[in-house]
Amino acid sequence: MTMIETYHLLEALGGLGLFLLGMTIMTDALYQLAGQRIRNALMSLTRSPTSGALTGACSTAILQSSSATTVAAIGFVSAGLLTFKEALGIIFGANVGTTITGWLVVLIGFKLKLTSLMLPLLLLAMIARLFLKKKQAALAMAVAGFSVIFVGIGMMQSGLSGFEQVLTPATFGPDTWFGRIQLLLVGAAITVVTQSSSAGVAASLTALYAGSISFHQAAALVIGMDVGTTVTALVATLGGSISSRRTGLSHVIYNLLTAVMALLLLTPFVQTWQWLFGQPVEAQAQLALVAFHTLFNTIGLFLILPFTNQFQRLMSTLVPEREWSYTEPLDNALLRDVDLALKTVYASVCRQFHDLLFYLRTRIKSGDEDEVPPFPQLQSALDETHVYVDLIHLQQKDKPSWYQLLELIHILDHMQRLHERCKDWRDDPWYEPQRESGVRDGHLNELLLKAEQTLSEMMHCINEGDNLRLWQQARRLGEEVDRQLERARTKRMHDIAAGRLRVPEAEKYLEDFRRLQQMIYHIRRVCLHLNQWQQIK
Repeated sequence: MTMIETYHLLEALGGLGLFLLGMTIMTDALYQLAGQRIRNALMSLTRSPTSGALTGACSTAILQSSSATTVAAIGFVSAGLLTFKEALGIIFGANVGTTITGWLVVLIGFKLKLTSLMLPLLLLAMIARLFLKKKQAALAMAVAGFSVIFVGIGMMQSGLSGFEQVLTPATFGPDTWFGRIQLLLVGAAITVVTQSSSAGVAASLTALYAGSISFHQAAALVIGMDVGTTVTALVATLGGSISSRRTGLSHVIYNLLTAVMALLLLTPFVQTWQWLFGQPVEAQAQLALVAFHTLFNTIGLFLILPFTNQFQRLMSTLVPEREWSYTEPLDNALLRDVDLALKTVYASVCRQFHDLLFYLRTRIKSGDEDEVPPFPQLQSALDETHVYVDLIHLQQKDKPSWYQLLELIHILDHMQRLHERCKDWRDDPWYEPQRESGVRDGHLNELLLKAEQTLSEMMHCINEGDNLRLWQQARRLGEEVDRQLERARTKRMHDIAAGRLRVPEAEKYLEDFRRLQQMIYHIRRVCLHLNQWQQIK
């Protein structure tokens, strides 16, 4: 390779690097500008796989990041805000949204040739960034990222123009099925290395523009790049939650099916294009390539949507739920979005609290404990939740997320104390009816029956998401326990004075009451903070 060729190669690689940098800057800035609104739209507008596909495509087109859309979908499923079936539509639609990058490159980068204008625009954007704050600063960074993208495209074009005599379509072999599959694998490898299918598509368009590859070869590369994104997604979900693993596997299977369909559509697409426009596809190769990219992703979306139920069952079979799973949704990927992470922790805590009440009710009834989660599993889940919450750090103290985090910390503190009381109760089974005569009388039995009924009602409130009624039920139960304890204390003092009861027996009896009182106190506090969490806007 000559010095000139080496220079052009480095220029092309540098252009690719600038494109990746520009995409990263622009995506991060757009997320700051519109991320919260996009998340709200995803959550509020997604009511079915079809509406999810539409919102997924639009959000990915706006944010220029399918990963941001996918992470949001995982978070909504983990927090119980969306079903996995609804989230599948978002995941499918995100593939269509990613094709907008190719249109930007062709219609602006190639057609308008604005590279020379982007450099002063970049300077103005960075100057604005120095003097502006918050939303305005994010807008300036989005413009800067946009400018860097097209500077990178210009460098790639300039670099590849030096290889006109070296890289030609003949370099990559004849256009056969075997050749297309080879290029598909090359495209997948490029995406794995660059961690961006958009960068790969831009590079393919630039190579096609320079005449280094033919349309068929560029199409095979682009198909492979869509497949390559699944490797990135799959690796990112390893060790993650059930939702994220199902999402990653869904992405893989869906994109593989779409890739097979795209290979079969390639030749009919070329023939149809030539019939419609009356000229070879190479005459408008760049436009035809982005049209093909959008077409096969859109057809794939319409073909898969009617079979969403079957696809969901397949994913549930391949990645089954674990028994008594509480912390599976606490995926570290969600930490990039604090609001989603907090909602996911809240949903996990509600499940844990529900099952702990279930456990307590079963112990009071002396029922079959095989029906409830084992106590060590509940304790382990609480410890893991503590660790996850420790990873959430906030700086702004006047935002709703700050107050939500404080409420969660209070909830976890009282749940930890409640677990300790339950453990003492579990190790010393004072609730058994076969206690010494006179220790467990009608007052305590009546109170335990009331507690059992109230715990059942509270579990129903948790399932319904009615935290206000949950808190009211807990408060009434606490007041009843306080009244009964005072009555029991007075009666036992009289029994001791009359010689009907010895002091140790009375102390043991009152200790049983106090244990129940302490547990109900922490239950009340958990319910209070759950209600306050729900009131934060």
